[in-house]
Amino acid sequence: MPAKRIIPCLDVKDGRTVKGINFEGLADVGDPVELGARYAAEGADELVYLDISATKEGRATFTGLVNRIAERINIPFTVGGGISSVDDASRLLDAGADKITVNSAAVADPRLIEAIATRYGSQFVVAAIDARQTEGVWRVTTHGGSRFSDKELFSWAKEVESRGAGEVMFTSMDHDGTRSGYPCATFARLCSSLSIPVIASGGAGSVEDIASVFLDGHADAALAASIFHYGDMTVNALKERLKSFGIEVRL
Repeated sequence: MPAKRIIPCLDVKDGRTVKGINFEGLADVGDPVELGARYAAEGADELVYLDISATKEGRATFTGLVNRIAERINIPFTVGGGISSVDDASRLLDAGADKITVNSAAVADPRLIEAIATRYGSQFVVAAIDARQTEGVWRVTTHGGSRFSDKELFSWAKEVESRGAGEVMFTSMDHDGTRSGYPCATFARLCSSLSIPVIASGGAGSVEDIASVFLDGHADAALAASIFHYGDMTVNALKERLKSFGIEVRL
């Protein structure tokens, strides 16, 4: 069985790393290049950088940041946020990103996934899916979880796989930033329905939460932010603890 991956996530706004709950109440938590370099040195398997800037100026800043990250960091990193065309993806991949993630724009036009995968290959495309539970159904959301779409989590995940996504990154918007754990039963169902890796996102507050999403949710990787940004635990310390649960990780 492949080793489980630990992936620190850095939300970036206008060149700085920020953190909030459900993308609200954002606080500055540091320089994204320095934080990324620290996490890489601590044993992170990959990094994810999400651009949450709302302006063209912010997007340009992010592209320059991707160049700096590529020059400094020697582990794979994925970037996303506002990617709505093949040209957007090209700009970030050309700047040095290893993978890109698409979300709201792919919900609006699923052909975007096919177009990027056709040009670059499925291994470069991560489909990010944000969803909330409403009336017992996991509804896919867009625009940082603020708008419901007409799509349902499990059927949409199957569709993005069929259109060429190489991985799915699922975030429960009900859990994001709350540090209350992952919805493991939902992850277990999602992972069993797909043949591509699933990255768990949204809700990691403890080692036990991450162990559960691996053992009970069968996720291939876990994304976490708060526990690293606020110094609760280093990546290596987390991995050592996960080993004690019998979970295979790279040390």
